[in-house]
Amino acid sequence: MSLSKPKNLRWLAVPALALAAGTLGLLVNSCSTADRTIDAAPVIPGAHEVGNKACLDCHAPIVQRFPSSPHARVHLAALGKDGDTGCESCHGPGSKHIEAGGGPKFIINPGKDPAACLQCHLETRSEFQSLHHHPVLEGRMNCVQCHDPHGNDIFKPAGGLAMGRRSESCAQCHRKQTRPVVFEHPALREGCTTCHNPHGSLNRKMLTQSDPNLCLRCHAEVPAPGLSGQIYIGNTDHTGFLQMGTCWTAGCHTAVHGSNVDVRLRY
Repeated sequence: MSLSKPKNLRWLAVPALALAAGTLGLLVNSCSTADRTIDAAPVIPGAHEVGNKACLDCHAPIVQRFPSSPHARVHLAALGKDGDTGCESCHGPGSKHIEAGGGPKFIINPGKDPAACLQCHLETRSEFQSLHHHPVLEGRMNCVQCHDPHGNDIFKPAGGLAMGRRSESCAQCHRKQTRPVVFEHPALREGCTTCHNPHGSLNRKMLTQSDPNLCLRCHAEVPAPGLSGQIYIGNTDHTGFLQMGTCWTAGCHTAVHGSNVDVRLRY
């Protein structure tokens, strides 16, 4: 059973890449380029907004790199100061926090309470309520374990990992699935989100699809007319195999993340 992509499907690569680029463009645009205005910051009784510059004395490294973050484009409409209220849009008004000399008092920490993140990321909130999800709402995980809210790339954890792969956020916890192997599943080069929804899904393992179609997006070939209904992967007819279950449960490609013993991704 070969896992190589069929050569005669190369013509499909162009529209597929175009679709992927368009989707990525929409994602980047929604997260990185469009200003977002919120009417009110999280509430801290008795406190008022002071602006980003007031945070500089104690949080210089964060304040200095924050302007390059997509979150710097979030600002409070009430103050009318675009780009100068990003800190308080998520952490709440800072006056009482400064009067207290800093520390954990009178400030909201989205690293411990995701409510500040989920006031804007409503779609993510709904995904966390899916049947299979990362336990953020339950308090066993938090957003900053996977995202750097202050950096220019919010899709990676702060500091990142020296792994040179796009799945470094996942690799912090899922070491077994992202470890180096002799025979790597090429999909891992594209990142874990090729197959998984990182926030939540109705499918087990947070898979984007629970049937063979997940694999057949890349590994599929329909032979010439007259043999309709048959699915070939490489030179092998897989129609019967696929009727037995999914690619990873039918006793075949069980080492879906990579194998040290079999190029066909089996243990």
